[in-house]
Amino acid sequence: MTNRELLLNTRDQSLKSFLMNSIKASGGWVNSHMHADRAFTITRDSFDIYQKQTLMEKWDTVDRLKRSMSQDDYYRHISMAIERMIEQGVTAAGSFIDVDPVCEERAIRAALKVKETYKSDITFKLVNQTLKGVIDKEARYWFDKGADLVDIIGGLPRRDERDYGKGAEHLDILLTTAKSQGKMAHVHVDQFNSQEERETEQLTDKTLEHGMHGRVVAIHSISITAHDIEYRQNLYKKMKEAQMMVIACPFAWIDSPRREDHGPTRNSLTPVDELSQAGIPVAIGTDNIGDYMLPFSDGDMWEELKLLVTGCRYTDLDNIVKVATTNGRKVLGL
Repeated sequence: MTNRELLLNTRDQSLKSFLMNSIKASGGWVNSHMHADRAFTITRDSFDIYQKQTLMEKWDTVDRLKRSMSQDDYYRHISMAIERMIEQGVTAAGSFIDVDPVCEERAIRAALKVKETYKSDITFKLVNQTLKGVIDKEARYWFDKGADLVDIIGGLPRRDERDYGKGAEHLDILLTTAKSQGKMAHVHVDQFNSQEERETEQLTDKTLEHGMHGRVVAIHSISITAHDIEYRQNLYKKMKEAQMMVIACPFAWIDSPRREDHGPTRNSLTPVDELSQAGIPVAIGTDNIGDYMLPFSDGDMWEELKLLVTGCRYTDLDNIVKVATTNGRKVLGL
């Protein structure tokens, strides 16, 4: 055997090779969460926004971009994101799409067209992004309109908590709508790696209250690990009762700023190790791709998975494959 053959044989026996082959054998990658309508929109001129603003400030700043984009622009960028997935062997994806007073129906109409165009190549599930909340009268109008057009109801309770102190009411509206339409709900929670956040618990309580067992998915849930082990274990028991599922987007929060508050030693990753051990399915997503939120992300599924399992020192290879495949299909309702 030549040196080249020896090198190739060694590479084929690597953990990456094992996981990639296992993922393919399990039906291919699933990108459970992204924002395809904003993909590849960052430019050198707009990079300063990323450098200078917090996430919540960017929620409003992206309005400038959204106002400038036509339905054709949205179609082009969503198509670019979907083709990026297809080239990696992603067989199913879920994307939040803005439906609000700024972009109105332009993004969702483009997304529906993309879904039809690529239907033979990838299963594409659409979720309405509630970046303007659901409490404001005009925002609620667009939420209701978007809810009728998507596969999954999306939520961002922190928006209405910030503006009106009504994060719980936000969740009531989401889950009531999802239940009445027979749809799942995907909700952004616990994004800031802070002990002040208990949004995953709040979402779990609301899931139980509305009888939405097994139909609700928490996105991110980073702040869980800002709390002590007793809190976490009690939360996991409650999540298990509600049949909650979680989507991790590792690269999205690895740039979390340093904090001065005290708490358990932790990073800014969804605790896939503890959640999986508690019997809670965890899937994976890229979140934003090359936009104001994540300018350096190019939507690489392997890099996301590698960061998650390395950062959490998670070594259950069989379940790592599930995170990338079957769990993703579960959270998308496939």
